[in-house]
Amino acid sequence: MATIEHPPTKVLGPTALQGVCVLGHLANDWLPGAIWLLAPAIGLAFDLKPSQVGLLLAIHSIGASLAYFPAGILADRVQAQGRLLLATFWWVTLGYLLASTAPGFWSLALLLALGGMGDAAWHPIATGMLVRQMPGQRGQVLGIHAVGGTLAEVLSPLLVGFLLAVLDWRQVLQVSIVPTAMMGVAFFFLARRIPMRHASTALSRADLSAFITQWRSRTGVLLIAGIATYNMALIALMTMTPFFAQRTLGFSPAQAGIAFAIAMLAGSIGQPLVGRLSDRQGRFGIFLVSSIVAATLAIAVVLFDSPPLVISLLTLAMAVLVAIRSGVLAMAVDHASKHEATALGFIFVVLDGVGALGAVLAGLVGDFHLVASFALAGGFSIIAVIFIAASRR
Repeated sequence: MATIEHPPTKVLGPTALQGVCVLGHLANDWLPGAIWLLAPAIGLAFDLKPSQVGLLLAIHSIGASLAYFPAGILADRVQAQGRLLLATFWWVTLGYLLASTAPGFWSLALLLALGGMGDAAWHPIATGMLVRQMPGQRGQVLGIHAVGGTLAEVLSPLLVGFLLAVLDWRQVLQVSIVPTAMMGVAFFFLARRIPMRHASTALSRADLSAFITQWRSRTGVLLIAGIATYNMALIALMTMTPFFAQRTLGFSPAQAGIAFAIAMLAGSIGQPLVGRLSDRQGRFGIFLVSSIVAATLAIAVVLFDSPPLVISLLTLAMAVLVAIRSGVLAMAVDHASKHEATALGFIFVVLDGVGALGAVLAGLVGDFHLVASFALAGGFSIIAVIFIAASRR
């Protein structure tokens, strides 16, 4: 009996792979993006203080960060990268679906963290795969990949802002699950077209020792401190701006969502451009100027009481910090070892795990005066520049 030979599955080329990863990133980040606008609504529903809203977002980020490093190590050991990426969509979908049924603050916080872990796992797997495909264009590739996540933080909060006018936060969270679930279905067909990782790059004990030594060096420690402090500034702004806009400035959820979306859209457009520029012109100079500009804008908020001007300054500050994120990631990969996914997993832990303290500290300061939390964010940006500058000496 003759056997039927099936044609080999055509693997995605670099351009198509980048496109798929942008869409996958968009779908996986859709739910975490929704949380930025859902958090104020949850705060109002549960009568939470600013510090409790900050704590909710911090637990979400810190819990999610627990998945970054294991996912990076796994991505450097497993050949079938597509299957790993497929699993992340369903992890996110089920995690946030359970969160929408949570009866109280702590159960909600823990379930949001669980859902966020699935989204976190996507990042080192996808970015590690991309920088391996195009090692000479790290900043540009990371910037293009970041567009998907930033667009999620544009479109998702914008939609959430309008949906909250007619639905409660639980229903809005359930509606927000749809894009991730749809991409999960699509990946049943796309997973086999993702390039396999053929080379064995599992971490040996010697590799792990070298990796730890690399990041325990003076340069590594200062770089970690700078990256974490940079993200503390960004997360502080992203946490308190929607809350401040509704609680103090009198904006509706839809208006707050529009302002947040504008910031993320501007940052999204800037990331590939800044990443490419950092590949050619160097990363530190761009980071220095951008961080100082963002700090100035955030601190200037304390001087004004005009709602349109205040929200414009905060929007610009967030946009600038988002735009330089790809350059920050590339800066870390430049310092890292050959295990790209493992290194990126570690960096994402620093960004979202340690950086989540920005939400907690901004919330604590906000309990006394919400405007002061933005001055704190500006201070974090300046401190980040000092750490990164010291790491280069």
